[in-house]
Amino acid sequence: MNISTVQIHTTKARLGITTTPSRLSIEQPQATVDIRQPKAEMNITTTPGRLTIDQTQAWADMDRKHIFQRIKEAASEGRQKALEGTGRRAAEGRELADIHKGGNAIAMQAARSNTRNYETGLAWVPSHGSVKINYEPGDVRIDAQARPVENHTRANKPIINYQPGSVKVQLKQYPSIDFQVVNKTV
Repeated sequence: MNISTVQIHTTKARLGITTTPSRLSIEQPQATVDIRQPKAEMNITTTPGRLTIDQTQAWADMDRKHIFQRIKEAASEGRQKALEGTGRRAAEGRELADIHKGGNAIAMQAARSNTRNYETGLAWVPSHGSVKINYEPGDVRIDAQARPVENHTRANKPIINYQPGSVKVQLKQYPSIDFQVVNKTV
């Protein structure tokens, strides 16, 4: 027996996709830096300290005096001794004038002039507080004026390059259906 059968052949459609990727490039240029720091203005005024030491009295206590002071003291002492000597001689003259009243005036005058008083002691040690010290402290004035920072820094914009990608779709193979009638013997 002959039977007719239908044979169906199909061909699938094939798509072809071609892509071009997009490109993105970003460059960030460095910032333009412009910073200045002006110098601060500073004025410093000083008044120096003053130290005065007066040792005149200490040197005088140790008998190490200035020549002008020695001359002045010697002149004063000489005048005093001259006055004392004049007074002593006048008193001794009166004693001698009164010799007739009795007494031994010449022996007494000889004994007085033979006895001398000498002062002893440490003459080279100055007295307490004989060195005068005076100190006037100094002064420092500082006048500083800071200057602000001058900042003119600019940020640069980024450089952006973008190339869009693409997608192309094409039909590489068309679909098809093929029908065929085939006779078969059974």
